[in-house]
Amino acid sequence: TVAQPLKNTAEKLGYPADTKLLIIHADDMGMSHSTNLAVMKAFDDHAITSGSVMVPCPWFGEIAAWVSERPGLDVGIHFTLNAEWKNYKWDGVLPSDEIPSLITREGYFHPSLQPLIFGARPEEVEKEMRAQIDKAIASGIRPTHLDNHMGSMYLNPALFRVALKVAKEYKLPVFLPMNVARQSAPFLIAEVTPDLVVVDNFMMLPGEAVQGDWKKMYTEFVNNLVPGLNEIVVHLSLDNEEMRGIAVGHEDYGSAWRQKDLDLVTSDWFKKLLADNHVKMVTYRDIQQLMYPDVVK
Repeated sequence: TVAQPLKNTAEKLGYPADTKLLIIHADDMGMSHSTNLAVMKAFDDHAITSGSVMVPCPWFGEIAAWVSERPGLDVGIHFTLNAEWKNYKWDGVLPSDEIPSLITREGYFHPSLQPLIFGARPEEVEKEMRAQIDKAIASGIRPTHLDNHMGSMYLNPALFRVALKVAKEYKLPVFLPMNVARQSAPFLIAEVTPDLVVVDNFMMLPGEAVQGDWKKMYTEFVNNLVPGLNEIVVHLSLDNEEMRGIAVGHEDYGSAWRQKDLDLVTSDWFKKLLADNHVKMVTYRDIQQLMYPDVVK
């Protein structure tokens, strides 16, 4: 017998194989008040289809209350192990003495990924991951997926296996960008099993895009969508005094950057660009239902 070709994600979700599915995803919900206001606006404007929360962050409570009143919203866990800003910090949901390999001498998460690569204990990562998911659920969020802040889940096979294990227990799809994995983390490919639904094509502005032309760059993203599942990740905030204070000395993904992302995704121009390219918008809730049909809608 001839082996049947594997269905792509579009076919698995009931669309023709050549359908360009797209998730527009907002990271960093709960990071700041200005981030929350921007993401609320983007959801209300139907400018994004998905987002994820940073449970350890100071403004998590505000966004959790808002999300809990909107049960149909597509919101996952932006698993957080780093606190990258100069003067704005957070630590874990668990007490620091339970996750010492993740915490600096000052009592916060590390600002960079390097200490996690060489020092994070997988069992502590797992405990903190569970604590963040449990806190989100206890706060009224019904998470639809698991992704992570600054790519910390993909640093080595041990950390990624922790993420897969915990996500399966909680019946959460894991954000797995195959184009990036092939390019810079090939070890991830070996962990992909047929039951996982992957993102075929992930796009996000790189740090060096600071001085770039937002319209031009996002037009290229849309022009490069592929049949199957695509995801564009955006970083939204209002460019105000709070966000400028948080992002001091940090132009990439900083305050002005985040306002540009908000202005772009909520613009009529961008919505027309998507419509003209026959893009089909989907959510992680769709993927969660596909992977775990018994999860209550």
